[in-house]
Amino acid sequence: MTRVRQLLRYSMVSVISTTVSLSVLGILVATRALTPGWANVVATSAGIGPSFELNRRWVWRKEGRRSLATEIGPFCVLSFIGLALSTLAVHVAAGWAADLGLGTSLRTVAVEAANIAAFGSVWVAQFVVLDRLVFRPQRVHEAA
Repeated sequence: MTRVRQLLRYSMVSVISTTVSLSVLGILVATRALTPGWANVVATSAGIGPSFELNRRWVWRKEGRRSLATEIGPFCVLSFIGLALSTLAVHVAAGWAADLGLGTSLRTVAVEAANIAAFGSVWVAQFVVLDRLVFRPQRVHEAA
């Protein structure tokens, strides 16, 4: 698989998981079902499972059993780093929108833009970590 194809697939997984997360975030913020920070936690959590499976199977072509220690754990750590950054950004954006007296629609847009900016800032680093550490191919050592 070429690196370009892999990057395109990684990008598509990001689009899919971002669409899931932003849909949940937008609904929760617009309806005021949760505070923006908690809405972001729920929304991000909704996108982690699909992102893991699509990255593992489609982007890096991994099959077989999943490893808690070498795949699931590190992937979740990366996701929660993005979650922490995005929750802080969402909280700040919601406060800014409230201070400006923005209506529900503009407040929701501000919160979603903050989410995208935070996750976008870790996107490239996440690719490198997934490629080099989490989903790297296992080398088979030949017995001599």
